[in-house]
Amino acid sequence: MKHLNVLEAKLTDFVCQASGNYINEENAITKDLIGLRIYDAPLIGAAPVSDVLFEALKKPEAIGEHFMLPKDWMPEGRTVLSFFLPYTEAVKLANARDGREPAPEWLHGRIEGQSFLTEACAYLKDTIEHMSGTVIVPTWDPRFWKSETPKGVEFPDYEFTSNWSERHIAFVCGLGTFGLSRGLITKAGIAGRFASLITDLEFEPVPREYDGLYDYCTNCGACIRRCPVNAISFKTGKAHEPCASFLDYTEEAYAPRYGCGKCQTGVPCESGIPGK
Repeated sequence: MKHLNVLEAKLTDFVCQASGNYINEENAITKDLIGLRIYDAPLIGAAPVSDVLFEALKKPEAIGEHFMLPKDWMPEGRTVLSFFLPYTEAVKLANARDGREPAPEWLHGRIEGQSFLTEACAYLKDTIEHMSGTVIVPTWDPRFWKSETPKGVEFPDYEFTSNWSERHIAFVCGLGTFGLSRGLITKAGIAGRFASLITDLEFEPVPREYDGLYDYCTNCGACIRRCPVNAISFKTGKAHEPCASFLDYTEEAYAPRYGCGKCQTGVPCESGIPGK
């Protein structure tokens, strides 16, 4: 069984040094953003493909029957790895300012940040392959899809799901629990991005230091007050439709970029677990 600390150290070095984690002159929205670093050091979690919680994700109140189990993606797989890239303080502070519009720093984090997330995932894949492992990245696989609500299905959030969920995978892999905004609260906070892969190498699992889905959320309501379109409530959590509509608006207003992230910034869980 291999230890995660070596893998995490290698990924940390890559995140800190790779040019893709910094905004260059060509892409910068304004000149003062040239050189902006998008992400801080990563967190890595792991779970065996046999973990019973993966099977639980097929329940309709989780993701649904359409969720593909790790063994469906890779029959010879042994470990699911999930990693979290937290945004830097510069990105978070900018977006924590009052107002409904996303900060330019956050827009960079959402778009250029997604490009670098892909780079980081590729680096991790190459690293494991150099360890003689085989890797599948579900979101890169032709079998990955985002769903449309089929006839006869009455689960209202179905069309906002896919057959693989980075947040739910991160939960199973010991990285954190959900908040009212449906983001995942990690030891490095909620503001950042997740990616995952499956390998046939056996890595030590990360113990889940929680029992419930929402153990790290204090129900303080800060994300409710931060949402520019009142999409979050104590009773129902986050409603996807108004959130998606606002993202559509930002895509028109800030093309080719888009984003919001107000519920992830200026809140107690922004950079860590509230109360810890």
